[in-house]
Amino acid sequence: MQPTLTGNTVELRPLERAHAKALLAAAADGQLWNLKLTVVPGPNTIDSYIDTALAGRDAATGMPFVIVRRDTGAIVGSTRFWKIDRANRKLEIGHTWLAESAQRSAVNTEAKYLLLCHAFETMQCVRVQFTTDELNERSRAAILRLGAQQEGVVRHERIMPDGRKRNSVRFSIIDDEWARVKATLEARLKTTPRPR
Repeated sequence: MQPTLTGNTVELRPLERAHAKALLAAAADGQLWNLKLTVVPGPNTIDSYIDTALAGRDAATGMPFVIVRRDTGAIVGSTRFWKIDRANRKLEIGHTWLAESAQRSAVNTEAKYLLLCHAFETMQCVRVQFTTDELNERSRAAILRLGAQQEGVVRHERIMPDGRKRNSVRFSIIDDEWARVKATLEARLKTTPRPR
């Protein structure tokens, strides 16, 4: 069963079909479905987005979450574990997006912190990886700030909705690095501004 992960600022709740309207409202904050460097659900794609996420959970290869602000109860985005490989104790954190008003705040840092704690301390992972568009400099910088190490570029790793062949940058954190990364994230959470 998929857990709920609770922090001071956010709660990560298992994604459900009933979240469609709230997810669309979050994505409308910034019209995120128009972004070319990432895939965020819009009015025409929300149903297939949720179907894909829940199929991953049913196959035990994914755990999709909605990101909920604890102070308001509002859903402000989504994230998930995917490519879960229990035999090799590894997974990827991805499909993360946030409403524009929740960006550059404690929301993303704490969401990643909660996910990493669960991956390394509960699921006993030895590796957590992240993948982002080679062109998405903001995302690349954010992943490096988490303490992940860049491993390389995977050429033509996926085809984007507009038909572009995307090169992706792969990053990882391994179990030997987790204590250092955790301490850094905890220090950052003490000084990161809360969302307004």
